[in-house]
Amino acid sequence: MARSAARTLTGAPSPDDAARSIPAHEDARREIRNWYAHLMGERRLGAATLVNYHRDLTRFFEFLVDHLGGPADMKALAALELRDFRAFVSHRRGEGLTSRSVARTLSSLRSFYGFLDRTGVAANAALKALRSPKLPHGIPKPLTVTGAGKLLDGARDRETAPWKAARDAAVLTLLYGCGLRISEALGLDREDAPLKDVLRITGKGNKERIVPVLPVAREAVDAYLELCPHALMAGGPLFVGARGKRLDQRQVRQTMIDLRRGLNLPETVSPHALRHSFATHLLAGGGDLRSIQELLGHASLSTTQVYTEVDPARLLEIYDKAKGRR
Repeated sequence: MARSAARTLTGAPSPDDAARSIPAHEDARREIRNWYAHLMGERRLGAATLVNYHRDLTRFFEFLVDHLGGPADMKALAALELRDFRAFVSHRRGEGLTSRSVARTLSSLRSFYGFLDRTGVAANAALKALRSPKLPHGIPKPLTVTGAGKLLDGARDRETAPWKAARDAAVLTLLYGCGLRISEALGLDREDAPLKDVLRITGKGNKERIVPVLPVAREAVDAYLELCPHALMAGGPLFVGARGKRLDQRQVRQTMIDLRRGLNLPETVSPHALRHSFATHLLAGGGDLRSIQELLGHASLSTTQVYTEVDPARLLEIYDKAKGRR
């Protein structure tokens, strides 16, 4: 099975560590710990989301140290006014934050203050009055079928240890062939392989879905297992790094950067672009949105509908090439 809830938190600090590292008054640190434990335990957020939430709150409390003249306590948090939150946003923009990052930061703060409100610890109406910046409507930038094929072939042929090349090819094949998120692929455990006809994946919001496994993905994982020099133990990770620990997302992203540069692929090529490509190629080949929504694990159909906005000419190009590869 895909890794358990406890193991999905690899890379995220514990509630105690998260609170301890933030420059806040002791009573505020206690509530930070409670909030973070709620995100980790009850909401079961993934490691990447937890890290982002923690980073955003850390930056907020670091700002308050200078803004208020010392670490903020619960009384100070409740007394902050709209101008204080605006000053924080202005400060972060001055540090180069994009509108998207500012919106995410405000979402993190609203999560924290919402928790304080729900638990009866503190309330602050000022943050609710602060509007998030308008975000540009993004459209997925998938690879063509040919581009995806070049990428997977390039991963297998990389000038690195054969087992690492096979591992990277297996990971990228799961992203493209099964539409997995990078966290979901790296979250697989040793007992998930050899892959069966379907994978049971626990995605965002602890939502479970069943994903069909193509023979090419099964073969890629088998090739990796045959070459992997590490003793992969039951309950441990399927994909590992040089030291036998669970493979880190940063390593996969760096591999993608190296591949796209070596293959002269667009800068938009990333691990998540392979998931976009999976959905777009299915849609171009006649797949229905509802089925694609289920395969991707989207909570809302509107999230999946963005793939219909990919340039029609590009969809036609993808479709024509897909037909040629059947």
